[in-house]
Amino acid sequence: MKDQFIYLESCNTCQRIKGGLNLPEDFTLQNTKEQPATEEQIEFLMEQAGSYEALFNRRAQQYRGRNLHEKDLSEADYKELLLDHYTFLKRPILIKDGKAYIGNSKKVVAAAKEAL
Repeated sequence: MKDQFIYLESCNTCQRIKGGLNLPEDFTLQNTKEQPATEEQIEFLMEQAGSYEALFNRRAQQYRGRNLHEKDLSEADYKELLLDHYTFLKRPILIKDGKAYIGNSKKVVAAAKEAL
């Protein structure tokens, strides 16, 4: 997987982290609203994270909007939802040298900075 930064342009947290990373010019930027993650990307990220559920953003408005919080979702359900709507993917995601840094926790952001 090529070096890239996957984010949502309208997300203030993504913008703040993107600004703090000082990304190299050769990085590919992918705004998930305009260019949703592909099945290949989702599968790569699942291998990195250990499960589709680990990639899933429960803060997405669609999560409650679709009453998903009331359902017992399987890994197949999570994968389908991740491919169905861009807001379900945890973000931002930095991919550097074949390793993915997923989410916005202080620990993940610090590891991503170190990788750069």
